Amino acid sequence: MSLYSLQLEPITCYAWNGDRSQVALSPNSESVHIYQRSGGSGWIKVDELTEHSGRVTGIDWAPGTDRIVTCGSDRNAYVWTRRGAQQQQQGSAPAAGVTSGWGPTLVLLRFNRAATCVRWSPREDKFAVGSGARLVSVCYFEKENNWWVSKHIKKPISSTVLSLDWHPNNVLLAAGSCDFKCRVFSAYMKEVDEKPAPTPWGSRMPFGELMAELTGSHSAGGWVHGLCFSQDGNRLAWVSHDSTVCLADPRLDKEAPVGVLKTDFLPLLAITFISDNSLVAAGHDCYPVLLTSEASGALRVAGKLDRGRQGALKNLSARDKFRNMDKKASAEEGDSALDSLHQNSITQLSVLEGDKAKCRVLCSSGMDGSFVIWNLETMENMMEGLVIA
Repeated sequence: MSLYSLQLEPITCYAWNGDRSQVALSPNSESVHIYQRSGGSGWIKVDELTEHSGRVTGIDWAPGTDRIVTCGSDRNAYVWTRRGAQQQQQGSAPAAGVTSGWGPTLVLLRFNRAATCVRWSPREDKFAVGSGARLVSVCYFEKENNWWVSKHIKKPISSTVLSLDWHPNNVLLAAGSCDFKCRVFSAYMKEVDEKPAPTPWGSRMPFGELMAELTGSHSAGGWVHGLCFSQDGNRLAWVSHDSTVCLADPRLDKEAPVGVLKTDFLPLLAITFISDNSLVAAGHDCYPVLLTSEASGALRVAGKLDRGRQGALKNLSARDKFRNMDKKASAEEGDSALDSLHQNSITQLSVLEGDKAKCRVLCSSGMDGSFVIWNLETMENMMEGLVIA
């Protein structure tokens, strides 16, 4: 595991490029900073995207097409592409507020509330944006007008959409919201998609069709902060503000989750599959936890990945250590420091190497302005006999 501290401010959201040599992140501001690896553990800032007029709330970097999509509280979204060599040779100046390396394309979201999250589809030909307007905007490129247009999924969403994830078939879309519900919609577009094959979630898939509506408990519930499809798309896991982890499998039960685990943790904010039967979740407890599922869908906590800060601080540069001194008014890690790599809530998890069927390296970011890279292959021998399988 490796700890990297790039910002004094919280990392609101981040995304890696295709070869994992660069990371785009927002330090709780209106801009997006792009960092590149420099040497073994160093990072240098190589670009900044500054088109938004409100706090950036979502970033996703398409690995194949090398396009970045961002959304923010200014109710806007932009698709960023690298400026071509031809434009540079012509000597055309970049627009105001845009760096020379990247150029934005307008997205017609048609929101009257802040955008909250954004995700590229697996084929990278469309993306979805959640909002406080109680709807999801599914966007695709219109070549005739050279902009991104959108279609809205509204009913029956009755509150702010907090999380999104795409099914591997590029059509189904899962959305978690503040009305305590996790829903699976069809985002099929004739302009973009081929006719989809039937799935365990259903076979009839016109745009906006509600394929499933799920909640963790009938007596209580919480905002759905994070969700994730499995690698094959046959299962969906999510975490709620009531410290509940849920797992749905339409092959076993399409009307209700097959696994509901009420944990003793503080509310979890993010979750991802790391294998067919294992998940990692994290949130306000500041460390990721490993969860395993049985054939019946039942969930159990297998342990936590974090083994403390010993040895992790050696990756910090002198500048980073000085920042810690400035924040804590102390040169040493005192009693105020948590015994975890992250010193504040973890807000995002992503697979860095491998996929959701076999994750080798995991990345987490948090409100402490740091991100941690977890090498799961080397950690299997460190986790007191726990096996990620």
